[in-house]
Amino acid sequence: MSTMSMKARKKASNTLVYIILTVLGIIWLFPIIWIVLTSFRAEGTANVPYFIPKTYTIQNYVKLFTSDIFNFKRWFLNTFIVATGSCLLSTFINVSVAYVMSRLRFRLRRTYMNVALVLGMFPGFMSMIAIYYVLKAFGLTQSLVALILVYSAGAATTFYIAKGFFDTISREIDEAARIDGANNAQVFTKIILPLSKPILVYTALQAFISPWMDFIMAKMIMGDNYDKYTVAIGLWYMTEKENIEQYFTTFAAGSVCIAIPITILFIWLQKYYVSGVTGGSIK
Repeated sequence: MSTMSMKARKKASNTLVYIILTVLGIIWLFPIIWIVLTSFRAEGTANVPYFIPKTYTIQNYVKLFTSDIFNFKRWFLNTFIVATGSCLLSTFINVSVAYVMSRLRFRLRRTYMNVALVLGMFPGFMSMIAIYYVLKAFGLTQSLVALILVYSAGAATTFYIAKGFFDTISREIDEAARIDGANNAQVFTKIILPLSKPILVYTALQAFISPWMDFIMAKMIMGDNYDKYTVAIGLWYMTEKENIEQYFTTFAAGSVCIAIPITILFIWLQKYYVSGVTGGSIK
């Protein structure tokens, strides 16, 4: 009887957990489903008293890419350039610093790690004003290069997860390579990196997503340079009071379009992403 009672309690507990997870899943999916449905809604006003559209159309997507007012294609290209450039530069800096901190020993190493940890506790937008005046002094405001530099600048302080992953790789491999005459650069490029695909994917994906979604830094640096807008600024511009009633469904279509590449990339690289997170968190 005791065993049956334990099984009943376990079944009830599992049922409760599944119900909670189902409710949370519905809450999480609701805004996604709503924005997708809105992107196909033929009724173009911003506010309608119903969830499911009465009529459907693809003209919102056609309008998004053919509008003379909103240059979405240019904004999308700008965002892709910035995200790709930041991804490559940030990933290189991040894994390089992580390798140095994991494998080499030098003066002030521990101090640097502590400073990087403290700096990581502060949000990046706290330095917005200082960043703007530095870029202005170098004549880099309202340029895609400025965005790439800003998004990549903090990569040297976000190395902890990558370092944790490198710490799990046996040092005996390094020693064997050095016996064969390899230097630190060769150990890093020919030994460590080929064994670190999960953390490379994790780092690259994080570095790509951040500039793809960011609005605050992009808006501050680009100002009113319409042709250098990213999709985040462009979609915000569509929702201003003079545009929202006419272009809200177009805004929804744009939101779906910018979510597709990230979704596909994440699904494709998901197994490496999870391995990178868990492997880098062991230490």
